[in-house]
Amino acid sequence: MTANDFARKIRGREKLVGYWVTLDAPPATERIARLGYDYVVLDGQHGLIGYQGLLTGLLAIDAGAAIGSGETVGLVRVEANDPTPIGRALDAGAAGVIVPLIDTSDDVARAVQAAKYPPVGGRSFGPTRASLRIGPVPADSNAATVVLAMIETPLGLKNVAEICATPGLDGVYVGPSDLGLALGARFPGDPEIDGPFEEAVELIARTAAAAGIAAGIHTFDGDSAKRRLAQGYSFATVSSDLNHLEGIAAAHLDTARS
Repeated sequence: MTANDFARKIRGREKLVGYWVTLDAPPATERIARLGYDYVVLDGQHGLIGYQGLLTGLLAIDAGAAIGSGETVGLVRVEANDPTPIGRALDAGAAGVIVPLIDTSDDVARAVQAAKYPPVGGRSFGPTRASLRIGPVPADSNAATVVLAMIETPLGLKNVAEICATPGLDGVYVGPSDLGLALGARFPGDPEIDGPFEEAVELIARTAAAAGIAAGIHTFDGDSAKRRLAQGYSFATVSSDLNHLEGIAAAHLDTARS
């Protein structure tokens, strides 16, 4: 799947399933990318990945896709809503960016401005690796580049309608841990806020659908991803490499000692 294909599917609100990577471990990322996920996200905000790790991670995703289904693209959750990390992630070959801590439509406009070349935006031209995937024509890159805004703060939830209506935004993405904390959770997954949390999750999906953009969400397992897709989300990301590594290692240890 090319970046253009992925952008078309996101904008068409097709059902997509992705995976989350937090470790700077390109051989592991390559193996994940060959499994057939529609996208793999490299976490540049909370992940243990620097810029070199993002670059090699994107190379690993392309390599894994080439020997697997050929249908997987790389995305980056950037560290901040700032032109430098957004531009560098895209220059390194990301098909799109997930931008954290979006509170208002002005925040979205800044993210779009950073991700798109003139006259649409203000991205500096230097597609060091991206030109190999999309081509050097700025208009082609603008058409193929996906911009996703995270809804995870009290203000972001309050302003979700105006955020979804911002020109240039392709979709919103729910960060469940931070959204839960914004709703008063004592810790991520606090069952005491299940009701308000589910109401917020449903509101975000409905609002995005009404605006004609995609709605995505991070989930902690395949069953949860399946449920969210059935609920109206158009894309869902499954857990992370570090969580799965620890969980499987602990399960095998328990089995061996039982």
